[in-house]
Amino acid sequence: MAEIGKGVSPGKLASNVQKRITRAQEKVLQKLGKADETKDTAFEEEVANFNKQLADGTKLQRDLKAYLVAVKTMHECSKRLHDCLADIYDPEWFGKEEVNSLVENTDHLWQEFHQELLDNAVVTMDTYLAQFPDIKARIAKRERKLVDFDSARHHFASIQKAKKKDEAKIAKPLALVEKAAPGWAQGIITAHQIAQTNLSRNQAEEELGRAQKVFEEINYELQEELPTLWNSRVGLYVNTFQSVAGLEEKFHTDMGKLNQNLSDIMTKLDEQRQVNETAPNHNLSGSDSGSDVPKSPPKSREDPPVSRPSRPTSSQEVIEDNIIDLIEDTLVLDNNITTPSQNEAPTVTNGSSDAELPPSVLFKVKAVHDYGATDNDELDLKAGDIVLVLPFANPDEQDDGWLMGVKESHWLQNKNLLAKGVFPENFTQKL
Repeated sequence: MAEIGKGVSPGKLASNVQKRITRAQEKVLQKLGKADETKDTAFEEEVANFNKQLADGTKLQRDLKAYLVAVKTMHECSKRLHDCLADIYDPEWFGKEEVNSLVENTDHLWQEFHQELLDNAVVTMDTYLAQFPDIKARIAKRERKLVDFDSARHHFASIQKAKKKDEAKIAKPLALVEKAAPGWAQGIITAHQIAQTNLSRNQAEEELGRAQKVFEEINYELQEELPTLWNSRVGLYVNTFQSVAGLEEKFHTDMGKLNQNLSDIMTKLDEQRQVNETAPNHNLSGSDSGSDVPKSPPKSREDPPVSRPSRPTSSQEVIEDNIIDLIEDTLVLDNNITTPSQNEAPTVTNGSSDAELPPSVLFKVKAVHDYGATDNDELDLKAGDIVLVLPFANPDEQDDGWLMGVKESHWLQNKNLLAKGVFPENFTQKL
C-alpha cells in the first residue's frame, strides 16, 4: 500500500481513491454508451486552439534558442578569425593600432547583439510560454470535474428512478410483518425504510450540487481566459519578429561599417606593399654593365611612400602653360609655312636635329642611364634618349638636381610640348 503523505489523512486518501474509481467507472460507461456525456463544442474548439497555440509557441521558442546558439557560434568563430588577424599583423604594417581596435569593437558588437536577442526575444518567449502549464493543468482539472458532475448527475437520476421501485419493495414485507409484529411496530419499520430512501436521495442531490458548482466555476474561468490567450499570440509574434528584425538591421549596419574600415586598411596595406616592391627601381642599371648607376636626387615635394600625390599646380599656372604651348605651336606652324627648307636641316650627333625647335627650349640633354618614372609627373628615360629642356612655369617648384623637359622624339612626331615631365639631371649629359 502506498505510504500516506504528510498532511494527508487516511479518510482524505480513501476519498481520493474513491473519486478515481468513480471517474473510471463513469468513463467506461460513457464509452460503452450506457451513460450520456456532457458536451461543450465551443469549449472544445477553444481547447484545440490552446493546444495549437502551445505547439506553435514551443516551436518558435525552440527555433529562437537555436538561432541564439548560432549567433553565439558565429561570435566565437568571428572572434577567432579576427584574433588571428591581429596576431599575424606585423607591428610595422600600416594600421596596426586600427586593426587591434577593429578586433575589439567587432567582439563587443557580437556580444551586444547576442545579449539583446536574449533579452528582447528569447526571454519574452519564455515569459509567454510560462503561463501555459497552469492553464493546461486547469483544463485537465475541468475534465475531471466534468466527469464528477456527470457521475453525480447519473447517480441522482438513478436514485430518483428507483424511488418508486423501493416503495413497492417496502410494501411486500409489510404484509408479513403485519402477521408477525404488533401494530405499533409496523409503523416504525415503514418509517425507517422511508427515511433511509430519503437520506440517500438527499445525499445524492447535495453531491450533485457540489459537483456542479465546482465544475461551473472552473469552466467559467477558462471560457474567459482561453479566447484572450488565443488573441494575444498576434501581438507576441509581431513584437518578437520586429525586435529580431530591428536588432539584425542595427547589427549588420554597425558591422558593415567595421568591415568597410577593415577593407580600407587592407587596401592601404596593399598599396604600401606595392610601393615597397617598386622602391628598388630607383636604383636602376645603366647601359654599361660595369658602370656605376647614379641615384636620383631627392625631391622635396615627395610625400611618405604610402601615397605620393602629384605636384600641386594652380589653375593660373595651367592656363599660362597652355598659352605658352599654343604660342609655340603657332610659331612652329608659321615657320613651316614660310621657311619649308628648314625641314631639311642636317641631323646631328645621336640622331638629334637642331631644326624646328620651339623658342622655349633652353638646351638639349642625352640620357646616359635608364630611369624609371616613379610618379606621374616624371619622364621615363632610356639610355640614348634626347630631351629638350624647358623652363619651369614657376621657378619655385624646381627641386635641386631636377630638370623639366620633353623627349625630342615626341616633339618631332607631334609638334607639341604636352608630354613634358621632370627627370634627374645626373642621369643625363648636356649636348
